[in-house]
Amino acid sequence: MGNRDGDGSDNAGAAKTPRFLGSLKDALMAAGRSDTVADHAALPTPAPDVVRAAAPPPIPVGNKAAAVDAETIAVVPKAARDEGRVATPKNSDPFPEAMTRAIRGSDPRKQAGPARTQLVRGRVEVARGEFHQDPVVGWLVVVGGSGLGAFRPIFEGNNTIGRGRNQRIAIDFGDETISSEEQAYIRYDSADRSFLFVPNLSKTNVVSINNRKPTAAIALQAMDVITMGRTQLAFVPFCGADFDWSELADAKS
Repeated sequence: MGNRDGDGSDNAGAAKTPRFLGSLKDALMAAGRSDTVADHAALPTPAPDVVRAAAPPPIPVGNKAAAVDAETIAVVPKAARDEGRVATPKNSDPFPEAMTRAIRGSDPRKQAGPARTQLVRGRVEVARGEFHQDPVVGWLVVVGGSGLGAFRPIFEGNNTIGRGRNQRIAIDFGDETISSEEQAYIRYDSADRSFLFVPNLSKTNVVSINNRKPTAAIALQAMDVITMGRTQLAFVPFCGADFDWSELADAKS
């Protein structure tokens, strides 16, 4: 056993540094640095990965100045980052392969947003000019067969009904039992505000209204069901005894 001092400590242990602490220090140095301390002292100080530049002056928009946040980012090449240092090229550019980009705030022109909705006060005069399109006087709504839930508008005057796209009322939902052209006609007369359904008797597949097969023109009433091929159409009037587009023309004049 070794000699002990008066305080009971071992002289041999005090003179020698524990091996555990020395090994830990050496391991930390080896893991964090691959070169010697002297080598690191000779290398230039590593440049930061991100270099921030001053923001540019605000861009005037109208009578106001919209500030634009901007910064220039210099990306250090990966090879230099892996080595823990940045080599100095011949042209003295500290970032020979750096890619610079500007990060700006949102476009100041988009910050204004859409125009504010105007508040309407009091009675408003509504302008009525020319018709934007042929005025709609009713609809045919598909209540059975292909195209269930779809609708087609009925216009003033004579309307041809068929599967073709060139028909004024095109029932083009895939039912090939409907003739491509002029399977039937619907006419609206603004003089007496009435709807007439006229079947085309020269077609092979006949049509029916409320399960009755007309052989001549028949007046249509609201919610009459027209069967053409394997498709059922409900008639929904818009114009009639209570309203006609001519009333708006009279009011305008």
